[in-house]
Parts: sequence; structure tokens; C-alpha cells
Amino acid sequence: MGVIVGPRVIDAGLSLVRILVAPVAVAAGYPSPAQDYFEGRIDLNEHLIKDVTSTFIVRVTGQSMEQAGISDGDELIVNRALEPKDGSVVIAVLDGELTIKRLRITPTAVILQADNPRFPDIVVPALSELTIWGVATRCLHHV
Repeated sequence: MGVIVGPRVIDAGLSLVRILVAPVAVAAGYPSPAQDYFEGRIDLNEHLIKDVTSTFIVRVTGQSMEQAGISDGDELIVNRALEPKDGSVVIAVLDGELTIKRLRITPTAVILQADNPRFPDIVVPALSELTIWGVATRCLHHV
């Protein structure tokens, strides 16, 4: 069925995390002669979380969303207050089962699309119960 969200949900808005931030962008190609010092700190909550009361972190298991840059073991920042739109990566509850998929809304169907060709898309049957639990806003990818 694709990527299943683990049962562990962690409230992402309760702790304050401050991390040093470089004053310039860092080149991913050739090294930059940029300054070699850090200036100030940033609060990751300010950059990653728009609504503390409705934001959660979920851990991903499986590979059905790999081409969206979401890998097994990654954490997703999920906002439950956002309205899902066609193309949103969502946490969906289909007939009681949690899954992470890209939401596709067509004139004839609602589809939970896998972003990996090895996994089938799920065309939501007319009599099924579908709830969009939240919309993924960021992926915390392990390197």
C-alpha cells in the first residue's frame, strides 16, 4: 500500500531549537571563498512551523514517495490546519489505514498517488471513507 506513517506522532512546537546560521549561502559545487564565521542563531520553529497548535512530526516508513524526496526513516512536518489541494503531499486515512501520498483530484476520482513507479496509485472507491489528516510542509531527510 506504500508508505505507512508510524503510530508515533510528536508535537513539534513545544521545544525551542536554536542553531548557528552561516551569513552566506554555501556552494554545493566548487568551494566558495566565503567568510568562515557564523553570525547569530536561527530558531528552526520560526522557519519550519507556521502554526504550533496544528503542526506535528511523523516518521515515514516505506519507499512509495521516494521520487518526491521522501525516504524511509525521514520525518515529515505536517500541518493539520492547511487545506489539502490537488498535488499536495498528504497524510490520508483511507478506511482506517494511514498512508502518505500525493493527493490528486480529478473530475471523476480522488487518487492517492505514489511517487514511485513500483507502487500503484490508489483510486479511492466511492464507498470508502477518506480523511485527509494533514498536509506535509517539509521533509527532514537524513543524509
